[in-house]
Amino acid sequence: MSLIVQKYGGSSLATTENIKYVAKKIVDRKKQKNKLVVVVSAMGKTTDNLIKMAEEVHHCPPEKEMDILLSTGEMVSVAMLCMAIEEMGEAAEGFVGHCAGIRTDNFHTKARIQTIEPSRIISELKKESIIVLAGFQGISPDNDITTLGRGGSDLTAVAISAAIKADLCEIYTDVKGIYTTDPHLLPNARLIRELSYEELLEMSSAGARVMFSRAVEFAKKYNVPFVVKSTFAEKGEGTMVKEILLKEGADVSAAALDEKQAKLTIFRVPDRPGISSRIFSSLGKANINVDVIVQSVSKEKYADISFTVNISEAEKAFSIIKEVAKEINAGNTSCDMEVAKLTIIGIGMMHHAGIAGKMFSALADAGVNIEMISTSETKISCIVKRSEGKKGLKAVHREFLEK
Repeated sequence: MSLIVQKYGGSSLATTENIKYVAKKIVDRKKQKNKLVVVVSAMGKTTDNLIKMAEEVHHCPPEKEMDILLSTGEMVSVAMLCMAIEEMGEAAEGFVGHCAGIRTDNFHTKARIQTIEPSRIISELKKESIIVLAGFQGISPDNDITTLGRGGSDLTAVAISAAIKADLCEIYTDVKGIYTTDPHLLPNARLIRELSYEELLEMSSAGARVMFSRAVEFAKKYNVPFVVKSTFAEKGEGTMVKEILLKEGADVSAAALDEKQAKLTIFRVPDRPGISSRIFSSLGKANINVDVIVQSVSKEKYADISFTVNISEAEKAFSIIKEVAKEINAGNTSCDMEVAKLTIIGIGMMHHAGIAGKMFSALADAGVNIEMISTSETKISCIVKRSEGKKGLKAVHREFLEK
């Protein structure tokens, strides 16, 4: 008998027919003598619709109230799936985040898990019930509902797997696994059979929409192997993600395009110690994640600093840097919402000579201009115009992953 955690995304639960299909899949797995904890996302586009509704009544909805609103989507999925399972003759027990013992910090809309107390889950499993758990949510020290950020159901599944010491974690989605790039953008993308945590983490942070990056971080930290596979495919092993120290074969494993980026710039920043810290500490205190950072060569003791953030945080970040710019006597500020981040990923990629040159040449041949560059042991990222992003993705995928 195995203890299995499964996670089903919004597309897997988009309709009542889908929910009944998923329920049968779960019941069949239970009948194979397995214990099951099932983590669910909100049905279809529910979360997007709730956000749209909130914005119709408030130009900048308060984060605490947004958490209350958005958490309802997963609650609906829990109730519907439990009903479908029970209709098939199996016992099901539904849990919202706080009932499952998921305690978070106080940061609304992207809270971080602090502890998990899974005693209620374990107790129900002993009764042979199928546990259906609302993903994406927990409860703060002040006993307020919190959410973990878009894609947070992945994190719930991985964290619960670690907490209950599950034998297997399965992430079900609308594709057969993880591909060399987004198959919706490039139909000739290839399925990857095995990936390291590091590679998938870079892919997630680079804009690949397969896994929530914080879920991958958690899996790596607590060594939780998981498989990503299709909900609706009858066959196929999907992509296994686990610790891989060395890997033979292609230097580049995948390419990703993130079109939800914004580039912010502060001009004529005084070039003296402590100034960069002042800028980025202010953003950090607001819980804004900064990605690519570039500082120009200092001229006359001034430099320009550009960086990227997720486009959803651009307005908030821009407001902060305008105030900071005044305080440090910098020049003007700008916010460019029409950029994208193009990334290639691979273990030990930077140890192989010529990778960066090939990427830049491929982009140049495609007529794509590079505005910013960032590198690490496992990735090279370029900031380009959003209008040129897909063209650039096609060029680098052809260069590295179609030969």
